[in-house]
Amino acid sequence: MTFPENRSVADRAISRPTPFGMPDPAAEQMLAAHIGITFHDPKLFRLALTHRSVLHDWLLLDEVDAILQSNERLEFLGDAVLGAIVAERLYAVDPVADEGTLTRHRVALVRAETLVKWARELHLHEGLYLGTGESVTNSVRDRMLAGAFEALVGAIHLDQGREAAARFVDAFLDRDMNAILAGEASANPKGRLQEVVQERGLDQPMYSTVAEEGPDHAREFTVEVSVDGEPMGTGRGRSKREAQQAAAREALLAIPVRVQATEDRELR
Repeated sequence: MTFPENRSVADRAISRPTPFGMPDPAAEQMLAAHIGITFHDPKLFRLALTHRSVLHDWLLLDEVDAILQSNERLEFLGDAVLGAIVAERLYAVDPVADEGTLTRHRVALVRAETLVKWARELHLHEGLYLGTGESVTNSVRDRMLAGAFEALVGAIHLDQGREAAARFVDAFLDRDMNAILAGEASANPKGRLQEVVQERGLDQPMYSTVAEEGPDHAREFTVEVSVDGEPMGTGRGRSKREAQQAAAREALLAIPVRVQATEDRELR
């Protein structure tokens, strides 16, 4: 579903006599349709959208058609369900990865920036029930939005079961998982190099500082990384860590070529 231009879910509320969000079934149905979920229990969806800041305002009213709880319990459940779905997916697609690798990949896939991005795509920022003075920020790590996404996963799990929750999450993983993991490898080439050598049964990378140049305030380090006693990459940087990352990045490009050449020689 495409929302009309310049009209948010909040703009279409049936009645907004207060500065905070009032339960609005019509807006919720429109948002659920956009997400592609029909809830058997619409109150679960409303609960997933209920930020704790609105509870004080709702409690001051005589009657509010909502469960007077925040989405934090659903967030707790959704966090566990989401983590299990992602872990199961990684376990299936990467049968040679060890526990440490799987853990790093799972963390990368469920970090706040990713969940906030997915929440914005679903327009959850337009549907949240917030208290007076509260608003969603522009931060890519907005905890409010990340929590709302987790709460939504928890709501789907309770309303329709784990398979439905898995289908919902897998739609995002199908599209984004490879790019996210590739970005993780680019951001942490040392970690990725360690994974690669483990996968290939090679010795752990060894880093050695081969040169230090420049004055103390502008030092530059040159680091060489070796695998199985063979130099695989050289990097430079203003710190040893920066130089090691650069060396690892070069080694990641060199290892497949060296391994293929070794295998070709063994076949002759």
